Amino acid sequence: MKVYYSIDDFQKLEKAVVTTGTFDGVHHGHRKILAQLNNVAHTIGGESVLLTFFPHPRLVLQPDLDLKLINSQTEKIELLKSTGLDHLIIHPFTTEFSRTSSLDFVRNILVNQIGAKKLVIGYDHHFGRNREGSFEHLKEYGPLYGFDVEEIPAQDIQDTTVSSTKIRKAIEEGTIEIANEYLEYAFPLTGKVVEGEHIGHTIGFPTANIRVKDSYKIVPANGVYAITVSFPNQSEKAPQKAMCNIGIRPTFGGKFQTIEAHLFDFNEDLYGQELSLHFHKCLRNEMKFNGPEALKAQLQKDEEAARAVLAHL
Repeated sequence: MKVYYSIDDFQKLEKAVVTTGTFDGVHHGHRKILAQLNNVAHTIGGESVLLTFFPHPRLVLQPDLDLKLINSQTEKIELLKSTGLDHLIIHPFTTEFSRTSSLDFVRNILVNQIGAKKLVIGYDHHFGRNREGSFEHLKEYGPLYGFDVEEIPAQDIQDTTVSSTKIRKAIEEGTIEIANEYLEYAFPLTGKVVEGEHIGHTIGFPTANIRVKDSYKIVPANGVYAITVSFPNQSEKAPQKAMCNIGIRPTFGGKFQTIEAHLFDFNEDLYGQELSLHFHKCLRNEMKFNGPEALKAQLQKDEEAARAVLAHL
């Protein structure tokens, strides 16, 4: 998969099969669209292209909304690599770009700059200034500019329409298993290991304190989770089973949220390293205990529960 960080860096193709959208989460519904995109490209002897945007349009147009995203840009690129996509264009989204009319978007960008011969879009897809463009507009523009358009119907899991919004809600509520079912992978959270207060060491549960780089990245609800940990910059290193605490550490009078991972049977120095935490199940909500010994006893139970959840991995 070739990655471009602007439409201007892309060389027009003879037979581009294109889809557009934010694709936050690269979830089950997105994968259905991309599978069809690749299938159509193969059928007509063309190449598949996803045009997406960064920052997310709503972060630019509705900054007060405080939208949190499922994927960082790096995570999204890695997920899209596994879909068989030929080309990924990540175009900068600005207020000025948001004023592009639906006609100009189709004619100038999709057709003239990318070379679209076929568009594959998801159910209820909108584009252009004020989301004025629709499937009906694309069908109207197709004969004028020499492309066909195909709409993928709504994708369901157990009669519930998959959407990035519903996945974000599940993550925020700590129902990670529901989020993972929609995503079809374990929700990741990536950050650098920073110096902590070493409280975990004093009770026999040393932790790696994670600082998430991207402020827009969603963080699961406060609680204790069964996770696996991978090392993005050390691909040769095997993933580790672990548990993670997200919260303010009320037993110790904490005021700020921390993200702490305790890796099982692991004693390497991790300071300064980048870790990716992959969340599998919420074990319990955050609790306040009557001192370190009570907390330690609960953490021992949490570890047993986490190991049981992760035993099949």
